[in-house]
Amino acid sequence: MGLPMYSIPGTAAPAPEGPPGAGSAAATGAAAARVPPADRAHTVSEVLGESQADAVIDELDRDLVGLAPVKARIRDIAALLVIDRLRMNLGLEAQAPSLHMSFTGNPGTGKTTVALRMAQILNRLGYVRKGHLVAVTRDDLVGQYIGHTAPKTREVLKRAMGGVLFIDEAYYLYRPENERDYGQEAIEILLQVMENQRDDLVVILAGYKDRMDTFFRSNPGMSSRIAHHLDFPDYAPAELLLIAERLLAQQNYRFAAGAREAFAEYLAQRTGQPNFANARSVRNALDRARLRQASRLFADRERRLTAEELSSIAPSDIRASRVFQAALAAPNPKT
Repeated sequence: MGLPMYSIPGTAAPAPEGPPGAGSAAATGAAAARVPPADRAHTVSEVLGESQADAVIDELDRDLVGLAPVKARIRDIAALLVIDRLRMNLGLEAQAPSLHMSFTGNPGTGKTTVALRMAQILNRLGYVRKGHLVAVTRDDLVGQYIGHTAPKTREVLKRAMGGVLFIDEAYYLYRPENERDYGQEAIEILLQVMENQRDDLVVILAGYKDRMDTFFRSNPGMSSRIAHHLDFPDYAPAELLLIAERLLAQQNYRFAAGAREAFAEYLAQRTGQPNFANARSVRNALDRARLRQASRLFADRERRLTAEELSSIAPSDIRASRVFQAALAAPNPKT
């Protein structure tokens, strides 16, 4: 797609390119652009081959565990954009679809990672110019005094233009209990840009599902601009264990004999405790296991360590976790 002539609310729009009086020539050029050149792609395979978008989709399938419904929706969105490209290549009118999204789910379910891959797919299929991801929270958008919110929000939008703006815990933008809160000003600016520059910016709002539902009920204007709602499910225990093995492999570690079973027991205990954050909690647990492994090896200073010993997480490195200690200390209702 061509570069859009956008402007952030409250700023001056860029001047049209070309000399004065060139409007008729531009119109002629636009009409000529609707005539399909013979060398443009006319099959799905040709569009995917030109854009390499399928490589990103394949990476999404390969690198992310689970999330089957999310991956299916991403493939559907990619299919829509490919078909729109084919329509344009044949000279058919194709209005840019609204692709603003809502990602709901608990922490650690892959929302930011999927947003990053979504930005790459949109860029390769020509929907956004840069394909970068700008991740922000309320603090990046909302000011603390009068006149502070608008410049902060516009600056974030300028950085995100041409890519994807990911607003985590978006429901914190709206605080009806505080009459002096400036979040509504940020929402109003976002609404204008989401409507007027939707061919060069995709906004993804993320957070807990129940809180996002309340946010949308309180802000119908925002809800009406969200075309796709993706719910990220919690990972099953087997998926969490697979995530753990992949995270270890990325750092050239592995579970020693018995350690995988120990970590499965750890997950069975940890998932039922407060503040469990799916893959994020798995990563943190492995970091602590590596710390205990390092302390264990460090204690024997004279021993010549092998590569296998340096890259193996032992069962004791897992079972030393406070999660197991808390389980042993818990009273047994049967006694």
